[in-house]
Amino acid sequence: MAAVQGHLSNGADGPDGTDAGGDDTPPAFRHAVTALRGVRVRPEVELDPTPPPRRLAPYSYALEAVVTGASGDDEELAEGRLILLHDPAGHDAWRGTFRLVTLVHADLEPEIAADPLLPEVCWSWLTGALEARGLPYGEPSGTVTRASSHYFGAMGEREPSTKIEIRASWTPSEHPPPEPARSGPRRPEPAGEGAAERLGVPDTAGHLAAWCDLLCQIAGLPPAGATEAGVVSLPQRRGPQAR
Repeated sequence: MAAVQGHLSNGADGPDGTDAGGDDTPPAFRHAVTALRGVRVRPEVELDPTPPPRRLAPYSYALEAVVTGASGDDEELAEGRLILLHDPAGHDAWRGTFRLVTLVHADLEPEIAADPLLPEVCWSWLTGALEARGLPYGEPSGTVTRASSHYFGAMGEREPSTKIEIRASWTPSEHPPPEPARSGPRRPEPAGEGAAERLGVPDTAGHLAAWCDLLCQIAGLPPAGATEAGVVSLPQRRGPQAR
């Protein structure tokens, strides 16, 4: 397993979206990103940095992921993007100062995609992944879309393909922030163990781990570690897809 890195947007970034180390970046956001960068994921998940959007919030951080098969297998089973947004002033729609946004998609067997309950099942995988790790969250919103393609003419020999796509966002619950000082000099930025809690930072590492659980489940991989009763994953699709 390897720790992840990523791109950071804080209004003072370089042209490629990397962190320019501006002192105006809020400490809470820096702690949230540091936690994300320290997450270690299972070997089937490949996480890479990607430039974050700049217009959704004053501060943002983004990662993209691909889930592959067994070691050395380049077949892509699922892929997605996770974006951490932060607005120190808060956002009415978020009901908080942080927001997580994701896009996940995978190719499926046509007979699996024909299940009328598939959208509800896929959405429950997202909420279930968060709840399984004990992560409080609020204001979930999103869509589950399935799209089938049939090929004709010169492409008629290709088998029909079906893709499932999850677009979602949710607000990770924050630790209660400290009471502001009534008077006196400005307090130093919290540091060391417990600093994130004192700044009101949500458990971003836990949310990233839960998101990776969702990716692996939609890719058809068994849960990491030991077999878990009652957990159903999508069967892996036919045929490899070159990367």
